[in-house]
Amino acid sequence: MTGTAPVFATRLNSFRRARGSTLSAEEAIQAVAAVKGISAVELNYPQHFGGNDNRSILAAAATARLSVTALNLRWDGPQFALGAFTHPASEIRSRAIATACDAVDVAAENGIGHVILWMGPDGYDYPFQTDYDALWDMEIAGFRAVALRNPAVRVSVEYKPSDPRRTSLIRSMSDSLLAVREVNLANFGVTLDFCHALMAGEQPAAAAALALRAGKLLGVHLNDGYGPADDGLMVGSVHPWHTLELLAELRKGGFAETIYFDTFPDRVDPAQECAANVRTVRRMLHLLDRVPLAELRAAQNGQDAVGAMRLMQDMLFGPFDD
Repeated sequence: MTGTAPVFATRLNSFRRARGSTLSAEEAIQAVAAVKGISAVELNYPQHFGGNDNRSILAAAATARLSVTALNLRWDGPQFALGAFTHPASEIRSRAIATACDAVDVAAENGIGHVILWMGPDGYDYPFQTDYDALWDMEIAGFRAVALRNPAVRVSVEYKPSDPRRTSLIRSMSDSLLAVREVNLANFGVTLDFCHALMAGEQPAAAAALALRAGKLLGVHLNDGYGPADDGLMVGSVHPWHTLELLAELRKGGFAETIYFDTFPDRVDPAQECAANVRTVRRMLHLLDRVPLAELRAAQNGQDAVGAMRLMQDMLFGPFDD
């Protein structure tokens, strides 16, 4: 986002499960590699890895000439229904942390620079269900253990306000940055997911600005939705202005990491949908290349909403005389 072409990655399960597909992970990688503009993939750990053999899925990515830019943690199964790092049973917490540490080891051994922790199981569902201080302490301890595993591998938390828990423990960018501050390790930061930010009632660009200000934005997942749920729709399909503003903020903040398309093309062709995401972001970046920044900054400095929107509309649609 610094002016050079970004690296685009996509969600492997979008290709595996769309429209009744039963592709293996290796077959899905081949399908991803055929999409123009996609040069990377991110894998779920341990979901996409068979047993103790990490070589098959990574070899498939290498053969397809796709970089693996991150491993995304998933704690599947009923044993984690009450939590991963915050499970009431210490042996389950230890197992969850060990799984994340294993992912860091795999990342380090294979030149993968980023491990993303989506703490879906960690949260609560009812009033009086939990001791909030104790839950937070367990979460921070888990984050620290994973980040300390290998300082050369970046680790980030991907926040989401709810789903599957009614209330997630790490609900927002503010929660995430508080956790980052308490973990207090150079390699620990935040991943922002566009839909999750909408669910949290955030302006995605404003949330990104906070993380960029702290130097802790390590990943961005692009998608779109209507707000209440994690819809995973095509990039820019519902909130084009918000998407454009986020890309502008990423460019302003010097974000140079992977753009990951975390979408759910359940009723459309996944390859066509992925190509559309690439095209949308490229077109928006091209538009930003032409924005007169001095005029935009002048409008922003005056908090001139009408002037800023007119400027952006003129850039997109062309000048219009009333």
